Amino acid sequence: MTAAAKITAIGLADRAKRAASVAAEYADKVDVEGRFPVEGMNALKAERLMGVMIRPEFGGEGATLTEIADICAILGQSCSATAMTYAMHQIQIASLADYAVGSAWHEAFQKRICCEQLLIASATSEAGIGGNLRNSICAAEVEGDTVRLTKDATVISYGADADAIMVTSRRNADAAHSDQIATIFLKDQYTLELTSKWDTLGMRGTCSDGYIFKAEAPAEQTLPRPFAEIAAQSMLAVSHLLWGALWYGIAADAVARAQSFVKAAARKSPGQVPPGALRLAETSSLLQLVKANVVAGLRQFEGCKGNSDALNAMSFSVAMNNVKIGTSQTILTIINQCMLICGIAGYKNGTPFSLGRHLRDAHSAQLMISNDRILGNTSTMLLVNKQDTSLLG
Repeated sequence: MTAAAKITAIGLADRAKRAASVAAEYADKVDVEGRFPVEGMNALKAERLMGVMIRPEFGGEGATLTEIADICAILGQSCSATAMTYAMHQIQIASLADYAVGSAWHEAFQKRICCEQLLIASATSEAGIGGNLRNSICAAEVEGDTVRLTKDATVISYGADADAIMVTSRRNADAAHSDQIATIFLKDQYTLELTSKWDTLGMRGTCSDGYIFKAEAPAEQTLPRPFAEIAAQSMLAVSHLLWGALWYGIAADAVARAQSFVKAAARKSPGQVPPGALRLAETSSLLQLVKANVVAGLRQFEGCKGNSDALNAMSFSVAMNNVKIGTSQTILTIINQCMLICGIAGYKNGTPFSLGRHLRDAHSAQLMISNDRILGNTSTMLLVNKQDTSLLG
């Protein structure tokens, strides 16, 4: 049995926990230095976890999105930067695996991802349109068998550390802003000119710098399906679900620290209920709500997968939007509660109960695809779509 086969014979969750233990050692350092979580990502690669969602015939393990979400939740309890980088990579993998079927180049590329454990980034944000991934200003220039592209990307998370970047653009110079394509460019096919540094309150290790992106590659590297289809049926839902899973992980670790604090207080005063015990019980209830929200969303996505009518339905979009809104808002309440339970020990850095990093990272959740934009889209859909109230839906 090869070394790779020995690793893949172990369950995904166990491999994720081993990688997470490495990531946890460096989480505070990654945060303070605002650097790429190289140790955590190398551990994920060593565990052969980069291509697990790819089909077995292309070297993957055919993992479900629910299994990937579980990995994200495990990583979120250790290092949010590692978890977010892994989640964003898997969002691109989902698009490749499901929306480039039959494309020889993309199928060969998936084999490379599995074999070489490549890291894929994305460039959807752009100066002039912000984070609205369903609009592009830049346009692909196709000449014969070659595609060229220049994009003023306001954010490319871990762009300098990626092995390839999936980039959105207008189909051509005459296309509407919403008539988009997605193209995979390999590291030796593009240049990155730094325009802004990622110096932020939280999620510092994602290194989401801004760049002028310039690339030239064979036109066959453009995904065969329109980006509108990829975004509606995969990218938006997968983003909300995987982000929700890792945000749940961040909150779960905060609750674990608060629980440890209350247990320590209980040992000091036997027979007395510690002051934070009731607040901990309330917080545990909120954490379960977040978990249920994500799990329900995953179950609905898995049930709709492969059914374009179901994936394009307004009810599905509303449900996925609600996963993102509910999760991103509730984790802040949970971590704030944990801070109150732990008191100064949670407020200070460098204690077993420190929660500053958790709180700062959690604040990014409402901003990643702005909650206001999502609520605006949902409100429009609810004007014409009946709310789904079935517990079986």
